[in-house]
Amino acid sequence: MRSLTHPALHRTAAAALALVLAACCLVTGLITAPAARADEWRDKQYWLADSGITKAWEVSKGAGVKVAVIDSGVDAQHPDLKGAVAGGYDASGSGQPDGQKSVGSKPEHGTLVATMLAGRGHQPADKTASPTPGPAAPAPDGIIGVAPEAQILSVSTWLGSPNPSGKSDQDQIPEAVRWAVDNGAKVINISLGSTTPQWPQSWDAAFLYAEQKDVVIVAAAGNRIGGNTQVGAPATIPGVLTVAGLDRSGTASVDASSQGISIGVAAPAQNLLGGLPGGGYAEWAGTSGSTPIVAGVAALMRSKWPSMSAEQVINRIVSTARDAGAPGKDPLYGYGILNAEAALKDDVPEAKSNPLGTIAEWIRVHRRGNLATPTPVPTAEAPVAAPALPEATVPAAEPPSQRDTAIGGAVVIGFALLFVAIIAAAVIQLRRAARDPALKGEEPETGALEKVHSVRKP
Repeated sequence: MRSLTHPALHRTAAAALALVLAACCLVTGLITAPAARADEWRDKQYWLADSGITKAWEVSKGAGVKVAVIDSGVDAQHPDLKGAVAGGYDASGSGQPDGQKSVGSKPEHGTLVATMLAGRGHQPADKTASPTPGPAAPAPDGIIGVAPEAQILSVSTWLGSPNPSGKSDQDQIPEAVRWAVDNGAKVINISLGSTTPQWPQSWDAAFLYAEQKDVVIVAAAGNRIGGNTQVGAPATIPGVLTVAGLDRSGTASVDASSQGISIGVAAPAQNLLGGLPGGGYAEWAGTSGSTPIVAGVAALMRSKWPSMSAEQVINRIVSTARDAGAPGKDPLYGYGILNAEAALKDDVPEAKSNPLGTIAEWIRVHRRGNLATPTPVPTAEAPVAAPALPEATVPAAEPPSQRDTAIGGAVVIGFALLFVAIIAAAVIQLRRAARDPALKGEEPETGALEKVHSVRKP
């Protein structure tokens, strides 16, 4: 991948990079809070069973893990998110400081994502929940997320339309990532996409920082119908777990999934259900919805194994995926179809490195170790300085030795005297030939000298 260092290239990439939520999200229908029976809503959340999530709940429900949702803001007052949002931040400059105001071209997007990731459902208004021993059973109404006991950090960004504050995605995304890392996120969900595989150099340091702090980043591959025929940034950044989309039959979705070599795993992307700001619900489609399914599974794993590294979490997810499409890793399914139960229960050999690469190595090779200065944001702890390769040094020049100078002068003088001797010998030979008749006409003149007088070097 070519780095964006030339100003013209940088301007072109910046224009193409404008992240649009529509590229990863296709809202197909808006509906109000349900009056139907609870099991009807459970049945619509088919991905919980199809992806092995209900079986994975036997092991973990994500307790104690914070997942940052970098999106359009999350409505913490949604009935299914009561108690789920643990804090937030506004990276857009146009929202609320806690990141809970819905902003941008698709303000509902962040709440849709958050409810699918960590929704808790809710008790009907006419019923009071009674205490029960053991783990809490899913509430009867609303959306149950993949990690219903995880906590959400809402990081609002303004994308897809002109931002009133003037902050671009080049500023918002790295600021959002760094804030999430510094405020305890162990998983970051980015259901955003762009139409270019390249990303600005201003993002390098933030994604490297997340890698160094052992944070799992999950990103959407994007949607063909949204204009993304190939995976775009940030899903092309090495080390990021990129999620492709499936239709109801478990086949790569024609409309709701892009393709590319950076895809790690595939998850359901059609006929999804999520919450809307204000308490409503929507049926929607796109890899924006596939991403929180996979991010939720990462949260289940980080809850079960708090000391497990991010690279091992990613390795378990991709290595337990059910192979689909061409044998092995391919640009439609990545390593295969998500299997949450296997990721939580199977014995998986430890990987030596992140199977999806590392941004640190990419920076070393493609940026020559150079990092853009990150935008300072409020932090819970001092950030670790990003490593950079040492600057090249030029050896200092030393004065020539007198011995080398003397030898060089002697050689020059010697060759000059030799040249004079050759000319003198030639003149003598020509004079002899003119006086000696035997040397005239009997043998051709070859120009060869029979004898060269030695020249003494000083």
